Amino acid sequence: MDLVVQDFPQLLEAMGITLLLGVVSFVLGCALGLPLALARISGYRLLRGVAIAYVSVFRGTPLLIQIMLVYYGLPQLGVMIEPVPSAILALTLYAAAYLSENFRAGVIAVDRGQWEAAQSMGMPYGRLLRRIVAPQAVRVALPPIGSRFIALMKDTSLASVVTVVELTRAAESIGSSTFRYMEAFAVAGLAYWLINTLLSVGQGALERRLGRAYA
Repeated sequence: MDLVVQDFPQLLEAMGITLLLGVVSFVLGCALGLPLALARISGYRLLRGVAIAYVSVFRGTPLLIQIMLVYYGLPQLGVMIEPVPSAILALTLYAAAYLSENFRAGVIAVDRGQWEAAQSMGMPYGRLLRRIVAPQAVRVALPPIGSRFIALMKDTSLASVVTVVELTRAAESIGSSTFRYMEAFAVAGLAYWLINTLLSVGQGALERRLGRAYA
């Protein structure tokens, strides 16, 4: 307990960095994942091919390698990025590949007859997505999207390899200075658990609310 009290400011700041990495990467990943999902179901073969290749690369390679490529590899091409933006970029690109599949599953779950009915009425594609497809797709995609958010929050621990002082890095620093690694990493693990428990509760509440709306 004294370890928590003594190093509370450092742990609190590290938790803030962890939340920043997770939330920003998730939001940006959604913003990139949705166009990727639409490209996957597009009638244009080039768009489909690009989206399929993107998903294959980022789902098929370890996140740790991607983070190190962004932070250590891009400078060799003349692109210098600070540790936190580097981690956010890598996490965003990685998350977008998985989120695009979650979005795609939700979109293709909408009955094709509803697409055809809306198109036969001359409804523009954008309005079709907003008013017909999106409300139904969200209900299908929400559970895997929520699970991806929770997984992404845990994946932020890998940012420690590029000197980002998030929870894992802070725990390692505290452990090395006090030689109390067990307590330091136990506190960090508890912090991750609390964050993800709150996310799980929020996801459950949102699912129930959406379920009532369509009951």
